[in-house]
Amino acid sequence: MSIIAEIKTKALFKDGKIVIHIGPDVEMSFPVSKNPSLSKGTPDQLNNITTSPYGLHWPDLDEDLSFEGLRNGDYGQRS
Repeated sequence: MSIIAEIKTKALFKDGKIVIHIGPDVEMSFPVSKNPSLSKGTPDQLNNITTSPYGLHWPDLDEDLSFEGLRNGDYGQRS
């Protein structure tokens, strides 16, 4: 499993996308519409994101995505 341990990571919901900043120079994003759980969330729920060395968690939506999965194009779209 991919781990981002010592890099400051933050994520936010903006313009229909989840935008992830990994350190000062790397940014990735994906449309919320690619994830069935996230696509049902309100802006407040979508902005309530916690990060860990392994990935992202939306406590209000009970959704988790790993950095490894995101890197491979898996946005949780599988049911």
